[in-house]
Amino acid sequence: MNTAAMNGFPDTFVWGAATAAYQIEGATTEDGRGPSIWDTFARVPGAIVDGSNGDVADDHYHRYAADIALLAGLGFTAYRFSIAWSRVLPTGGDEVNQAGLDFYRRIAETCHAHGITPYATLYHWDLPQPLEDVGGWLVRETAERFRDYAVTTVDALADVIRHWTTLNEPWCSSLLGYGAGVHAPGKQLGTESLHAVHHLLLGHGLAVQAVRERHPELSLGITVNLYSVRPGSGSALDAEAVRRVDGLQNRLFLDPLLLATYPADVLTDTGTTDWFAERADDLATIATPLDFLGVNYYSRHTVAGPADGVFADPTQPSSTPGSERVQYVDTGAPKTDMGWEVHPDGLVDVIELVHERAPELPVLVTENGAAYVDVVEADGSVHDPDRRQYFEGHVEACREAIRRGLPLQGYFAWSLMDNYEWAFGYTKRFGIVHVDYETQIRTVKDSGRWFAELLG
Repeated sequence: MNTAAMNGFPDTFVWGAATAAYQIEGATTEDGRGPSIWDTFARVPGAIVDGSNGDVADDHYHRYAADIALLAGLGFTAYRFSIAWSRVLPTGGDEVNQAGLDFYRRIAETCHAHGITPYATLYHWDLPQPLEDVGGWLVRETAERFRDYAVTTVDALADVIRHWTTLNEPWCSSLLGYGAGVHAPGKQLGTESLHAVHHLLLGHGLAVQAVRERHPELSLGITVNLYSVRPGSGSALDAEAVRRVDGLQNRLFLDPLLLATYPADVLTDTGTTDWFAERADDLATIATPLDFLGVNYYSRHTVAGPADGVFADPTQPSSTPGSERVQYVDTGAPKTDMGWEVHPDGLVDVIELVHERAPELPVLVTENGAAYVDVVEADGSVHDPDRRQYFEGHVEACREAIRRGLPLQGYFAWSLMDNYEWAFGYTKRFGIVHVDYETQIRTVKDSGRWFAELLG
């Protein structure tokens, strides 16, 4: 460990890198895996920027051992990966695919052999297609099926995986998948997408209750993607824009999870107050105590209100249902290849959002990273100074969070490798390791070497 670089971080601080099943595994029809909503969505004409799919991706299904060895060689001591629901339960029902469970056992055992602690996520957006066919996250039954899947999977792997996350970024699964329609399953349902929010959170709560009853020794959490939200000016309209975006992006998830309540103003904005009132009894389940909260952070939103003060436009598909006409302000900050502004101090802001609601709850930064255009030089090297600078700034923000007394206990870089970036296909690269998708050759970028120096 680089003692000077680690000044300010406790010895117990977790340093890891993260991936997700559909983005890296490939082997989408091998060994009994069933179809997921992303297999289906990726074949919708125009849904994916480059028309690609995850059929091969990084071929991690066959190359996991070398990939985990590479992770260890960079000095990381934790690996956050996700489990494909349809690899374990191909139809989303009761029939277990043992080959799928065996694969994830091999991943965990390989981690242990390299001194790496596995952190498993049960759901990173890849719902079995048969469950979507009968309503998906819009119906309560899917929450119950998720509980059953969680129990099946954890029962089988609890001896090799201690740390479990139920959901990754339910904001994306609900508001991008059922609101904006830019993620699977590609539906544009306006404020009805909030029904998916509720059923995702209910599934989380049901899973935590069921798993904790059977395995009290495990560490259980959920991961949410949070944004620091600031006004473009001091105007009342811009303050109103902040309230609305913060409500849909942050409070709609943090408040039920940590305070057992939904933000009343968000339900009013979306016209869903009565629907949620009928399900108020679910809040006690949703707010089942956690062992940690995962926070994914990439950027900050600076927002402004429309000049006419009319925020809603139900004819416009959006990830901000009921507030479709909020404007996003360019502050002039540097941007990543995703067009996201770089604001490291916003990471401290979002950890404080959690801390205000649950002062004793440990926090892990479960994703943080940046896409940039990479060039493989003639000598095979990949120089990515912008990505390295991004990581430097955000690791420093983690140090600042700890200095302020916030209960931050770990950091996972996104991502270990370049991979299938959802609706952007293979056009965006987040990895600290470059992947040549034709040859599957892995090349450590300068940002990866920076982590090796930091952690070495």
